[in-house]
Amino acid sequence: MNRGDLADRVVQGTAIGATLILPLFLLYGRAVAEGMIALVDLCFLIRCARQKEWAWLKSPWLRVGLAWWGWLVICSLPFPPFADNGLHIFGEALAVLRFLVFIAALEHVVLADPAARRWLSRVLAAAFLWIGIESLQQYITGHNIFGHPINGDGELTGPFDKPRAGPPFSRLLFPVVLPPVARLLARPSFGGRALGVVLMLAAVAVQVLIGQRMPLLLVGLGLLVTFLLMRRLRVLVVVAVVAALALVGAAAVVRPDAYYRLVEKFSRQMDHFRASPYGELYERATVMAVENPLLGLGFDGFRDHCLQPRYAHDITFLLTGHNRQGYVLDNRNACNEHPHNFYFQAVTDAGVPGLFLYAALALSWLVTLGRGLGQDADPTRVGLFVAAIIFLWPIASTSSYLDMPMSGWSFLLIGWGLAEARAARQSARRNNAGACSVSLNTL
Repeated sequence: MNRGDLADRVVQGTAIGATLILPLFLLYGRAVAEGMIALVDLCFLIRCARQKEWAWLKSPWLRVGLAWWGWLVICSLPFPPFADNGLHIFGEALAVLRFLVFIAALEHVVLADPAARRWLSRVLAAAFLWIGIESLQQYITGHNIFGHPINGDGELTGPFDKPRAGPPFSRLLFPVVLPPVARLLARPSFGGRALGVVLMLAAVAVQVLIGQRMPLLLVGLGLLVTFLLMRRLRVLVVVAVVAALALVGAAAVVRPDAYYRLVEKFSRQMDHFRASPYGELYERATVMAVENPLLGLGFDGFRDHCLQPRYAHDITFLLTGHNRQGYVLDNRNACNEHPHNFYFQAVTDAGVPGLFLYAALALSWLVTLGRGLGQDADPTRVGLFVAAIIFLWPIASTSSYLDMPMSGWSFLLIGWGLAEARAARQSARRNNAGACSVSLNTL
């Protein structure tokens, strides 16, 4: 082995190692997780430069992503008529590229080897089990292993000190749980099939017990997509939905605080949505977008400009005088670090063009991940497709689209999903070529 081959192996091995330990730091140490993503990017670009492999730049989703990123950078330029929010904001907009490169690295190099994908699935399964076990421990004993109690509103914090267990658990649930459940249900023995049922019901039950509304609703959406794509799991999905509803109902007696948050408080907020904190955030974001439709306000523009008096008014084309009963009317309620929705964030950051480009990027990811999925599709690919839908669903309360650790979990899963989809396309091409060769030989 010459020095060049050894260097390439070291670079690729470093990228794979950084990817496999990334979930640990997404759980504990988001700053280190950022460093792992940067390391993967660096190794990937070094390898591409050494081997002169740049075909990945032609990926359709990446072209859309680069267009979105480029427009975001333009809207964040540090001088009028652009955002003029300072050089540090412009630098942050430039740094958004790291996530696109990270996803491309996973798709084309880091997870190209099936062995690397298998190891990643095991690491993510361990992270999923850790969150689930600690959530159950906290539910049973009142504290997790670190001594942190159940949150004041009744949410389980799992292995964290704050209620952060629900979002990563919901993202990991489908790619981690669907493959073993499908294998177990395919076994001829009753014990194997029963274990598959128990595994699925236990995962959904833990999601309910965690008590966070949006992750639970998104898991419901994921179960619907699973029902449509996996015929062999349809009966189990229906059973899981019924069991989840029954568990939510039982919480009225067993855990009144969780029931209040999941049902009563949620219903109240939906009845008076415009007056709720989320409604006020979305209304403020809409006002900001209407007044800055072309260029938006630059990266993190919602945070930097939300408190300006010019945006503190109702939307003229919506009904005014809405009912704010039960909420404190305060201009600051409509402001936060971000508008708690990716698509509102995209339009406040980069105007209507930025919104359309970000939506096109989300759609291109989903099209690539979903291509070839049909009845009884591969459960790993279905699970990763569902995880992407959960991440990109537009009607949801979210963190910022680039906030760690949730962006790290989501981009890791999207990269894995794209690598699985690419491997499936390559396998299909080989099979077609083999079939053509056999046909020619028989002539």
